[in-house]
Amino acid sequence: MIYKIRVILDTKKDVIRTLLVDSSSTLEDLHKLIAKVFGFNGQEMASFYRSDDEWNQGEEIPLFSMDDDPNALSMSTTTIEQNIEDPEEKLIYVYDYLNMWTFYCELIEVTKTTTSELPKLILTIGEVPDEAPEKEFKADKPKKDEFDLDDDDFDTHFDEFDSLDDIDFDNY
Repeated sequence: MIYKIRVILDTKKDVIRTLLVDSSSTLEDLHKLIAKVFGFNGQEMASFYRSDDEWNQGEEIPLFSMDDDPNALSMSTTTIEQNIEDPEEKLIYVYDYLNMWTFYCELIEVTKTTTSELPKLILTIGEVPDEAPEKEFKADKPKKDEFDLDDDDFDTHFDEFDSLDDIDFDNY
């Protein structure tokens, strides 16, 4: 099967590449292709993440597995079609953990016809910026429980003693 995959760089300006790939290619092959078409050397660490329709990051598929399990996922041991097989299925791709270049990969078409020259870049939109855009990581604020005390609460709960000198240790 031939997959048409749209790869969008997470930047303010549109930077898009559309690729034709053989569905039986590994994710490592796709990693090398994405790095090449976006102008990277492909030598940095990277990971794919399975994603849902809302682009929520799911299970990681790293370039190299650091797990002792011989069946652990890695890009070289899993194919593209094992991770996406129907149009509109998605993967998130992160390249170069120091700069966090983030890409959104979506399967947009599946065809049975064969093309002799695969993989193939079929559409280029926009220029890759010189530096990766800054990422803003936001976490949900945890719910406050009775043991989460800010400075004012701390003073209220523990104002019985001004110092250790006020404690009569003979009673203990």
